[in-house]
Amino acid sequence: MIVENRVVSAPRAPSDLLKSSAFLLKRLGMREKERALQAFEPTGFGPYHYAILSVVDREPSKSQGAIADALGYDRSQLVGWLDELEDGGLVERKRDPDDRRRQSVALTPEGKKALARFRAITAQLEDELLAPLDERQRTVLHELLLELAAYHDPRCAPAGGTATP
Repeated sequence: MIVENRVVSAPRAPSDLLKSSAFLLKRLGMREKERALQAFEPTGFGPYHYAILSVVDREPSKSQGAIADALGYDRSQLVGWLDELEDGGLVERKRDPDDRRRQSVALTPEGKKALARFRAITAQLEDELLAPLDERQRTVLHELLLELAAYHDPRCAPAGGTATP
């Protein structure tokens, strides 16, 4: 660990945990979630908002329920995040004229700009995380993670069923 430009010895995790890929993925995931929350903080939004905007950008006028299902989010929690995005002027919700129970969600022009900023934040975080790896290693790691994710969560399966997005 580095504190004020000097290396500080941190307690090491037990070797049996370091032998576990699941433990390492969990530790990295926890660390990256914290880094992402900090990186997004100045925007007034967070990584969950970014994911929602990404889904809506890919499929404009997607329903609230479909967004929740695509991301595996709790529907009631999604409503709160959509409220925040709408209050920030990044999305707009409209009642479906054919089904008044359904609300569709679309990006606003400001939402498109925010999505570009959020993508840049995420790309920077990923570059920092993967800094010790060369391009070939990054590609292999991504392919392996995508394969695991698709196996355990069909929402992560790439279109066309291949391991490469």
